[in-house]
This record gives sequence, C-alpha cells and structure tokens, in this order.
Amino acid sequence: MGKPANIKSWISAFRLRTLPLALSSIGMGSLLAASIQRFNVIVFLLSAMTTIFLQILSNLANDYGDSVNGADHIHRQGPSRAVQSGHISPDAMKRGIMVFVMLSLASGIYLLYIALGWNLRTFVFFLVVGLGAILAAMAYTIGRKPYGYMGLGDLSVLLFFGIVGVAGSFYLHTRFIGWEYILPALSCGLFSMAVLNVNNIRDIESDKLAGKMSIPVRIGRKKAVMYHWVLLISGILAALIFTSLNFKSYFQLLFLITIPLLLKNGVAVEKNTEPRQLDPYLKQLALTTLLFVLTFGFGLLI
Repeated sequence: MGKPANIKSWISAFRLRTLPLALSSIGMGSLLAASIQRFNVIVFLLSAMTTIFLQILSNLANDYGDSVNGADHIHRQGPSRAVQSGHISPDAMKRGIMVFVMLSLASGIYLLYIALGWNLRTFVFFLVVGLGAILAAMAYTIGRKPYGYMGLGDLSVLLFFGIVGVAGSFYLHTRFIGWEYILPALSCGLFSMAVLNVNNIRDIESDKLAGKMSIPVRIGRKKAVMYHWVLLISGILAALIFTSLNFKSYFQLLFLITIPLLLKNGVAVEKNTEPRQLDPYLKQLALTTLLFVLTFGFGLLI
C-alpha cells in the first residue's frame, strides 16, 4: 500500500479553477430570477453548494477515468492528474468519488425540498434530473463506453452547464419558466462548450493516441477552430436576441464589454498552434464567461 494522499493532492484533484465556470449557470439563473423580484438566497446558496459538489465529483471522476482509460499519459499536454501521477491511488480516488456522490445527492435533495416542498411530481422530475447530472459527471470518462470518448461531451456541457443549470435554477427560484429564458441558458452552455473545445484542441494529439474521439479529434484542428468561432458567436447572438426581446434599459447592454474578451479567445485559439500555449486561454474563457454572467445579470437589475 502507498502512503495516503495528502490534503494538497486532494485540493489539486478538485481542480478548483473549474468552479467559476460551473457556478456561472447558477449565477445566471439566480440573477434572472432577481430581475423579476423572485430571488431566494437559500435556494441560491444550496444551488451553488450542489453545483460545487457536482463539479468536484466530475473532476475526480475524470481524473480516475482518464487514468484508467489511458488518456492521461506522458504525451498529455495539460496539468498532471492525481491518479496518473501517483499522488492519489485509484482505490482512494474511487472512495473520494463516492463521498461526492453522497454530498451531491444530499445537498440536491435538500435544495429541492426547500425550493419545491413536497410537490411530488415536480420534486421527482428534478430529482431524476439531479440523478442524471450525477451519472453524467461519472460516465464522462468512467465505464465500459464513456461518452466523453465518443465525442458527446459537448452535448452534455450544453445540457448541464446551460439548459439545466440556468433554466433549472431559475425555476427553483420562481416555479415557472418562459421560453425566452432558454436564450441566456444557451449563451452559458455555448460558452462552456467553447471552454471544453479549447481543452480538446489542446489535447488533440494525446487524445488521438488514447482513442478519445473528441470533436476536434474527429474533425481536425482547422474545423475545430471554426467550430470554436461558431460557439462564441452563437452565445453572443443568443444574449442579444434575449435583450432585444426584453429591452427596457441601456444598462442591459453592459454584457457587451465581454465581447472583445470572447473575440480575443477566438483569435488566440486560432493562432496558437502549440498545445501548451492554449492553457492560459482555458482560464481566460472560463473567467470571461463568469464576467458575462455578472454583467448580463446586473444589467437587468440596474
């Protein structure tokens, strides 16, 4: 038996830098609710806590799954992972995964009780969605046929970082949803897909070696860059359409200050062909997405 992993190794495995992106969808849904005076601080805090647990669960599962399936190897360009580097044993990582499954489930059920009471039909619907989020977090790289290795990660990100995260959290505050609120949900989902796309473009060669058929592996770098531009521009357009349909004040255009940052990311992904050069732009796009959410939401509140 190896020596137990220390706290620093676990914190590194949690990949805390991914949390701002995960919280963006909850922030958008909550700010949209606040714009119609339906914000509930307890719902927001529990939603944020559940999202953090789910994101850490996803990160631990990806660490374990990529190590087992061979995507984490000496040719990988991204930061070293805990299991592959030997800092956390596979068995310890599996125990950590189960801890965060339980934390996500407990936090999520309490959130639903606070937000919905015992409205059984709605409670069960959201519980099924929550269980789906837990399974999706694990099945991305774990299992006999992890969907992340089939190029389906982008759809999962659109669903959970976009539609479910934004529309779901909005509903928990307000107990209703209008079709137009899908537009800012799409913006969050598309920008989150773009973050994943930067990661997959960076890892395109190592993923090929591991048989991980991400979208950039399937279509090649040149088309993956075009796909990246489509994601960024579509996210901007969705926000503009929502704003035009619900325009009341020029403060609602505050989010436009993030457009140069989004365009800068697109240019960087296109020009930087060395994988390691793309690392800073993962963080840059994640933080830009969070800034977009804050400016978009507060623009509705001012």
